[in-house]
Amino acid sequence: MAKYGKKAQEKVKETMKEYKKGELESGSRGKKAKSRKQAVAIGLSKARKEGAKVPSK
Repeated sequence: MAKYGKKAQEKVKETMKEYKKGELESGSRGKKAKSRKQAVAIGLSKARKEGAKVPSK
């Protein structure tokens, strides 16, 4: 059984691509994400905002 919904998985996939290109920003200041864990957390947060099936923090 999947822990996250399909929409959430897609969002994390998108953010990981941005992270690998060096384009992923963390927070509103526009600083670059420094780690893979941070990139995954940003992806899950974006998915939560869109209403995807993601467990709470």
